[in-house]
Amino acid sequence: MGVSTFETEVTSVVAPARLFKALILDADNLIPKVVPQAFKSAEIISGNGGPGTIKKIHFAEGSPYKYVVHKIDTVDTENHTFSHTVIEGDLLGDKLEKIAHETKIVAGSDGGSILKNTSKYFTKGDHGVDEQFVNEGKEKGIALLKAIEAYLVANPDAYN
Repeated sequence: MGVSTFETEVTSVVAPARLFKALILDADNLIPKVVPQAFKSAEIISGNGGPGTIKKIHFAEGSPYKYVVHKIDTVDTENHTFSHTVIEGDLLGDKLEKIAHETKIVAGSDGGSILKNTSKYFTKGDHGVDEQFVNEGKEKGIALLKAIEAYLVANPDAYN
């Protein structure tokens, strides 16, 4: 098994605590509402929403993928950090064992945030990681963040 690590850093005009509440803590409710063309729903398979919780995320019709299952590894509301691991789903294909994501939201300039994400792709056997696949995932993640940001800017009383 090989491991490839990729880092992404994105700025937002939204303060860290508010962005964390919307993007992480209420993701199951807000994301399907804000980007219904990408995400259909999320369901908890086991757990209470904290570390160890297993969730199944259903993608919208027309997506190249049907679902992923991920395990929440850490949730730290005080430090605005979150990590989870994709452990199942057609997104992994036959070359990936799992994908671990660590997200930290820190204060940026002018009251905004900087979202820092580290993704580790664990491959099966001697397979490599397709960088186009990784870049597409990064682009989708940034688009999701910007959609949540637009929602929060348009709804200034939400998630305060």
